[in-house]
Amino acid sequence: METAWLVLLIAAVYIVALAAVSYFSGRSTRTSGSFASGGRPFPAILIGFLLASEFIGTTASVGTAQAAYESGISAAWNVASLGVGFVLFSFLLARRYRALGENTISGALASHYGERVRIATSVIMISALLIVAVSVYASGGAVLSRLLDIDQSLAIVLVGVLATAYVSVGGMRSVVYTNMLHAVVKIVGIIALMFVAIHRVGGMGKLSAALPDSAFSWDGVGVSQIFAWMIAGVGATFATQYVLQAITTVESDAKVRRTGFYAAVILIPYGILATIIGMCSAVLFPHIKSIQAMPALVTDLNPLLAGLVVSGLAGAMFGTIAALTIGASTLIFKDFYQPYFNPDADERRNFAVIRIAAGVTGLVPIALALFADDVLSVTFLAKALRAGLAVLVLLMFYAPGYGSGRGAFWSIVISLVATIGWYVAGKPFGLDEAYVAVAAPLMVMTVSHLLRRRGGDETPFASAETAPSHSSARS
Repeated sequence: METAWLVLLIAAVYIVALAAVSYFSGRSTRTSGSFASGGRPFPAILIGFLLASEFIGTTASVGTAQAAYESGISAAWNVASLGVGFVLFSFLLARRYRALGENTISGALASHYGERVRIATSVIMISALLIVAVSVYASGGAVLSRLLDIDQSLAIVLVGVLATAYVSVGGMRSVVYTNMLHAVVKIVGIIALMFVAIHRVGGMGKLSAALPDSAFSWDGVGVSQIFAWMIAGVGATFATQYVLQAITTVESDAKVRRTGFYAAVILIPYGILATIIGMCSAVLFPHIKSIQAMPALVTDLNPLLAGLVVSGLAGAMFGTIAALTIGASTLIFKDFYQPYFNPDADERRNFAVIRIAAGVTGLVPIALALFADDVLSVTFLAKALRAGLAVLVLLMFYAPGYGSGRGAFWSIVISLVATIGWYVAGKPFGLDEAYVAVAAPLMVMTVSHLLRRRGGDETPFASAETAPSHSSARS
């Protein structure tokens, strides 16, 4: 226990430093707009680190190690898919998103498909972000419970409350600055843990001899699963609120494309490192629960190194929760509160509500996290939900005449119900929910396109006149 408390002390110093950065950053945040956007442009490399840090949560660390413990090296595709997604995002969407002048995914889709698509998009996006928060709290609680030898439910509550308190202080500006620090600490921590894990096993040769050949197969989890991860990962980067919110803060159109490349350079190696750690844990601790693959190694380190690794995991958790709560609270504020409860845009009320919303969206997922064991599966569901929105984003930019506004609305509704239903049903026929999430909007938009052509409707989409009620809510 003395070792555990020393580790926590090191992590606490790190968290206090983050709180100080968040506080001083937040002192210049005095409006709802600056809370959501940071108040001024940021360099592309800073936003690239931010995007990578947002996706390298405890789920990408603990969850990927958990999958590697069970399936081997092929678990790295879970995080690599995000890197691929960001490269494609840079080529296909970064400049187009920025040119829209919207900092919410709901506003972007509503600008083309109409106002009711705004609300449907907000609902599905808020749901996806809160689902990710569930997995982050569950994996963070797994680390803390193992470290302190306390009940995992208590650990999850502690993690959730601390993370929410940290996030609610400074808004987007503090998220940008602290996530840069998070990214550095995460990378150093995961590299250190990987080397220690390999040393404990006795080297890569001993690791290879101790595990079956299937553990070193890059398609060990199955081609279908890898392709599903790719769909979900690419979809998550194409249509996630905090990605759009972050890239709109880049200082120029010429530099916005670089953000995705910076993120990919961090994400892909990180996934491989987390995978190797999980494989080493399978050799060193063959009888533990798979979710404890990484925490078991952390508790077996010397206090100073363990403190560094735990600080990195804390940074991973806080960085992701910051992005999730900022994204969800911005959607709640812009799409539900301001247009219906504060149409006169009283800024004092706006600022108070967006900060309260950030706190609420941080606390709500704690209850569900108490029952989440397979954190990677839960996160995959959230990615799949966003993949459905990514279909509409691609159609909006590259096939703007395809489908209809009504079709887009029903695409979102049907995709949400079908994807969650497929997940709850246990993936019938072995088909991942990502396929359902993508297929549903494609089919609905195709049907609506055929019906529109048959009916001769040439103006199926939103125009500037269809969406006046939210114009004042945009920034």
